[in-house]
Amino acid sequence: MPRSLQVHSHSVSRVKSSLLRNGFPSQKLLAEALSISQSTVSNFLNGKPVDYINFVELCAALGQEWRDIADLETPSPASEVREIRAKVLMSGYPPHFNLTKTIQQAICQAGHDVFLAQQNTALDNYLKLSDYLLLLLSQTTAVSEMVLEQVRLAKALHHITPQKPAILPILVDVCQNGNGISTPLPFDLLGYLQGTQPWHWRCHDDPTILASEILQVLSLGRTTLPTDHQLAISWSKLTPQKQNSTSLYLPLPVAAPELPEGQVDLDSTFYINRPPIELVCYETITRPGSLIRIKAPRQMGKTSLMARILHHAEQQGSQTVALSLQLANQRILANSHTFLEWFCASVSLALGRLDPDQLAKYAQLAAMIGSNQSCKAYFEQYLLPHISTSLTLGLDEVDRVFASPEIADDFFGLLRALHEEAKRREIWQKFRLVVVHSTEVYVPLDMNKSPFNVGLPIELPEFNQEQVMELARRHGLEWSIETVDSLVTLVGGHPYLVRLALYHIARQDMTLEHIWQTAPTEAGIYSDHLRRHLWNLQTYPELLDAMKAVVMASQPVRLPSQQAFKLNSMGLVKLFGNDCTPRCKLYQHYFRDRLA
Repeated sequence: MPRSLQVHSHSVSRVKSSLLRNGFPSQKLLAEALSISQSTVSNFLNGKPVDYINFVELCAALGQEWRDIADLETPSPASEVREIRAKVLMSGYPPHFNLTKTIQQAICQAGHDVFLAQQNTALDNYLKLSDYLLLLLSQTTAVSEMVLEQVRLAKALHHITPQKPAILPILVDVCQNGNGISTPLPFDLLGYLQGTQPWHWRCHDDPTILASEILQVLSLGRTTLPTDHQLAISWSKLTPQKQNSTSLYLPLPVAAPELPEGQVDLDSTFYINRPPIELVCYETITRPGSLIRIKAPRQMGKTSLMARILHHAEQQGSQTVALSLQLANQRILANSHTFLEWFCASVSLALGRLDPDQLAKYAQLAAMIGSNQSCKAYFEQYLLPHISTSLTLGLDEVDRVFASPEIADDFFGLLRALHEEAKRREIWQKFRLVVVHSTEVYVPLDMNKSPFNVGLPIELPEFNQEQVMELARRHGLEWSIETVDSLVTLVGGHPYLVRLALYHIARQDMTLEHIWQTAPTEAGIYSDHLRRHLWNLQTYPELLDAMKAVVMASQPVRLPSQQAFKLNSMGLVKLFGNDCTPRCKLYQHYFRDRLA
């Protein structure tokens, strides 16, 4: 069999037309699906020689029988046979010097170029030149800040040239007999490496074997090993306690547009991770007595994150309850007694243990010892003893009680007390808590009774450029960095606003140019969102005046601290020191027109 093959000139148009038919709207997506370079795909589609193995793989992906389209008669000129001369940046090699030396010599002898990261200070320049970033990650190098910076820069370069440099993470003596890793990878590094395929190598094995496998990948221009290769592993195998959650980090395929409204389903293609937030939350929620508090303005993804945390806890054996305080009607919010009785009943109902007699018993006790004590006793004596593992409670929309100072003071004081109990009593170590709230309402609480200054604080950020690019890709849009920047300039990285634009563009309802023209008007796709913000501002005249001052000014504006805090919490402004500017062009144009 020849080393290389090319598509027959008569079949080139046929092969190109099979791209979309087989679910690949672009060459880039086909390259990513097969873990080969985009230049290999381009050569194949244009009738140029490619390696035999790549040729067969590409034919299979496009539903073609390779013998039917291969040019088996015309020999490829020697000058056109694809000879890959790769540029490789090696990093993280100490303390495995012999392994590094063997790999370096093998790569050089094969005719490739090798840069050693520790010997070069102009890191960004070498990364731009490199085809591969070869990471030898030991327990010591995995926590190196330089390694983290190299990976971060490599990921950033992927927006300029897809898959270049390809990242090959080789974990050296990190695994322990399949039961997890002896020293977990840092959350931020693990977040950057999601989407890559890790290799596993043991130093007592012959290093020439690993060098040979690396050369095979380089010679074929691949970015991963075959999935059934003996050295190939998955991130889920590295952290088996997180197997069900780490799947949320893997690259997802392009899907039909999905109208963004409410919680993003657990299996939705359009949930975008914001590393290292998800991993930190998954790790924290498994700890006894843990408390996670998530805050962000509306429509930033708080509820979707909470759902994934609860799902992860459930996969670890915990019983979970998701309770939205929006379900409490005005009668329930009459006083602390009725609210906490509703709270106990709602959790019991979700657990399948609602017993009116038990509720009545503890309601009577509340008259003597108070509602907070009674609620604590109900969990401690009735609910928790019947739970063999743990109870993970997710409380959404806790802002609902901010308007009732008495209830807020009692309820949040209770949550703080239950969290503190876990430090002293074993039964309360079963109790894990996720509290989700918007920052649109500010309520002063006694710092000794507040749950908002303990536990793990999570402030959801906007999507960055990389995440918006990925979300566009999942909508089937092959956008340039300039196009992504245009959308981000209009709406910032606000998840809901970004997704709504991508939804309409992917459905071909409108173009980005049309969205720009109509966005700040009543005819635009954001009219409901903008009217809600305007209504909120009109409810608080001092905030309305403050927002007017910000959007009318050509320079950052200094506001009273509480007004600046509230506008920032609502997601309407950005803070630069003590000064404020509009969060995005959408808000600037809309409110400048409405408040003029």
